[in-house]
Amino acid sequence: MAGGKSYLSHEGYEKLRKKLHYLKTAKRREISKAIGIAREHGDISENADYDAAKDAQGMNEKRIAELEGKLANAEILDDTHMAKDEALIGATVKLKDLDSGEELEYTLVSELESDFSQSKISVTSPVGKGLLGHKAKETVEITVPVGVLRYKILKISR
Repeated sequence: MAGGKSYLSHEGYEKLRKKLHYLKTAKRREISKAIGIAREHGDISENADYDAAKDAQGMNEKRIAELEGKLANAEILDDTHMAKDEALIGATVKLKDLDSGEELEYTLVSELESDFSQSKISVTSPVGKGLLGHKAKETVEITVPVGVLRYKILKISR
C-alpha cells in the first residue's frame, strides 16, 4: 500500500489513531522500562532479556511508522452521498447462502478495518469483491479458492 490512498470509516480512523497513541506512549514506556531492567543485569552483550526488549522496541517503532503512514494516506469515507441500496464500502449486507440456507451479515470495509470476527470483510477479499455493486434481491456467484459461493442478497443497509 506504499503511498496509495486507503479508505476508512470514522470509527476505523479513530481506532487506528488510538492504537498509534498507545504505541507511542504506554508501549514505548513499557519497553523502555524493560530495557532499563535488562541493563541492570550486567553485560548486555550476552543478555537475552536485553536483546528481547530491543527487538520489541524495533517492532514497536516499525508498527508506529506503519500506522503513521496509513493514517497519513487515509481518506475518511463520507457515505452520506453513497447509494443506500447498493453493496459498496461501508454497507452492511445481509445474505442467504443458497447452498446451506444459512443467513450471514457482513460489513464491507477497507483492508485496514477488516476483522472477520466482527463480520467486517475487506472489499478486496474474494467475497467483498463479489458483492460490490450488487443490490438487494440479486443473486451472486462468487468464485473462491474452495469453489463457488452462491448468495441471495436479502438486505443492504448503512
